Amino acid sequence: MTDIPPLAEGYEISTDPHRVDRERVHRWLSTDAYWAIGRPREKQDQAIDGSLNFGVYEAVSGEQVAYARVVTDRATFAWLCDVYVDPSVRGKGIGTALVGAVREHLRPSGIKRMLLATHDAHGVYEKLGFAPLEKPDQWMALYFQ
Repeated sequence: MTDIPPLAEGYEISTDPHRVDRERVHRWLSTDAYWAIGRPREKQDQAIDGSLNFGVYEAVSGEQVAYARVVTDRATFAWLCDVYVDPSVRGKGIGTALVGAVREHLRPSGIKRMLLATHDAHGVYEKLGFAPLEKPDQWMALYFQ
């Protein structure tokens, strides 16, 4: 699958880390994203600094309306995380276009597998080629308390 879903007119995607509205991203994630509720700002800034960041911005105002980050070595592994679309622009296909742009940005690197975890957005990701793990019994996790 190589089709990039179209981004709604009037929006643009950027990987420029200097454009990320860190305060807004922290507010979104720490107050409204089930996987990051209560995440401290310092931890969010550290995550941004160590990741490949994608933002969706209103073309005219420059206001950030969506965010995603990828933890990757840009060679063998990628983990898509912290995908968030502001509630005011949901339903416009912005999240789907954002994840499609992430996928296509990483495709030339030769990464064989990009992982993600989701509780409630399987349908969004399936449209972009994501599928359940073929052999989940081969995967393990180490949880730090």
